[in-house]
Amino acid sequence: MLSPNTHNRRRLLQWRPVHGAMIVLALMAPLVLTAWLGGADALQRVKHFPLGLLLLMLVITVVCWNLNAARLRLMLGGRAGRLGQRGALGIEMAAKFALCATPGGSGGPATLLLLLARRGFPPAKGAAVFLIDQGCDLLFFLTMLSGLVIFSLLSDTQWPHQSLIEWAMLGLACLAMLVGVVMYRLPRLLRTRRFTTSWPNGYQRRWLARRLLRCRHALKVTLSLPPSTLVAMMSLTAIHWLLRYSLLYLAVLGVGGQADWMWTFLTQMLAMAASQLSFLPGGAGAAEIGVGSLLLPLMEREQAAAAVLVWRLISYHLYLAAGAPLFILYSYRILRRSPTP
Repeated sequence: MLSPNTHNRRRLLQWRPVHGAMIVLALMAPLVLTAWLGGADALQRVKHFPLGLLLLMLVITVVCWNLNAARLRLMLGGRAGRLGQRGALGIEMAAKFALCATPGGSGGPATLLLLLARRGFPPAKGAAVFLIDQGCDLLFFLTMLSGLVIFSLLSDTQWPHQSLIEWAMLGLACLAMLVGVVMYRLPRLLRTRRFTTSWPNGYQRRWLARRLLRCRHALKVTLSLPPSTLVAMMSLTAIHWLLRYSLLYLAVLGVGGQADWMWTFLTQMLAMAASQLSFLPGGAGAAEIGVGSLLLPLMEREQAAAAVLVWRLISYHLYLAAGAPLFILYSYRILRRSPTP
């Protein structure tokens, strides 16, 4: 658990050259992949992207930032002092920068806890807030995945690799149901010795058990919230992700392509899951390849490459550009207040 003492502050905010190198690689990945996949034609399509559509994507992104800030205020419920929308937005943007600038998003939760601790909110309670946030996201995506499975099976959809996608989504839905059952029975399963094996070893089993218990606790805490609070939080969560996952659809339209909105939504769900395998911040490389490969059956190579580049510029690079000044400002204030060793 993160402690708001001087040592942890300096250790968290310490910058190493490897961090900068990884961010540079993450920033260059979309450009390199666009040039490789679509060549000069793709860059020309990006250059002639409709300004009105680009402004709409920017407005949607800013709205998403504010929706997340409003959800943070709702989760805190006044327990972190007098936190207005502007202050919550600053915390949200700084935490999102750390999330996008570190492999696997590992810096996001730590930054959020540190900024909340700076306002007198204990790290233990800050971790609970983060778990509720993750629980809301998990509930939304499980609901959307179930809905997409039902829609694909009952309607005449025209998605690429239709049968493969249907079986894949059905398998994911079954896996989600299995995970739900395991989560419900998790304490009893962890106490049994019937499944003791040589692999994973004891340390790995404890590591996995802790993360499963945290996930279970996040869902339990989220579902135990007052109904009105839960409805408000889930509404903000749904609006945020529906808007944010519409960015790829708008990018496709802007480069002259045609794709179903639900297909672009599913594309982002699958690609962003695959991006967790990337060692670069923001899942760079894996996210672009995943989305591009799923768009290729529907449009030309240069269109797909241009759409992916515009999408990443808005959904990733803009987060870094907007969040970096706030992250630097908060870091400076925290380090300035830390006593000299």
